[in-house]
Amino acid sequence: MITVLLADDEHLIRGAVAALLGLEGDLAVVAEVGRGDEVAAAVAAHDPDVTVLDIDMPGMDGLTVAERLAEDGARCAVCVLTSFARPGYLRRAMAAGVRGFVAKDAPAGELAAAIRKVHGGGRYLDAELAASAMAAGDNPLTDREREILRLIGAGTETARIAGLLHLAEGTVRNYLSTAMTKLGEPNRVAAVRAAREMGWI
Repeated sequence: MITVLLADDEHLIRGAVAALLGLEGDLAVVAEVGRGDEVAAAVAAHDPDVTVLDIDMPGMDGLTVAERLAEDGARCAVCVLTSFARPGYLRRAMAAGVRGFVAKDAPAGELAAAIRKVHGGGRYLDAELAASAMAAGDNPLTDREREILRLIGAGTETARIAGLLHLAEGTVRNYLSTAMTKLGEPNRVAAVRAAREMGWI
């Protein structure tokens, strides 16, 4: 029996996925959580074989959760189930050791197949998303530029960002300017939007 932990903030979707997986004779959902910051404790408590993560969750996004699980040396394989089919997400997920990437609009049996494959040590990637990621190329942004764009996107003022990151305000503006140039966008709002659309932040 392959044990599964589900993390998705949409209760209806999480319940439907759990019900569908429950129809599979070799899969058992042992825990469900609705927030990203609840995943680590649930993994520690239930020790699932596979953890299925949504990307867009309160508390902590699914990609950050995957990165933390990898850092903590969690035994479980990780599969991402998402409606956000952005090329940058796939690249970041792969870097975090995620083995499966399935779109929420995929046929019902696809997630079960993905869970079996990643549990067996293989990879399961949505074909269209993989093709898009290859076509999009590498993320041009540095970690610091991504961090600043994420904070800008959350409505944080430049002075506050400078304080949070222990940088001078001018340095923050320089990082922002460089990011805008790399993304070919005229202002910070457009830069944040473009980076989000590519899944780079």
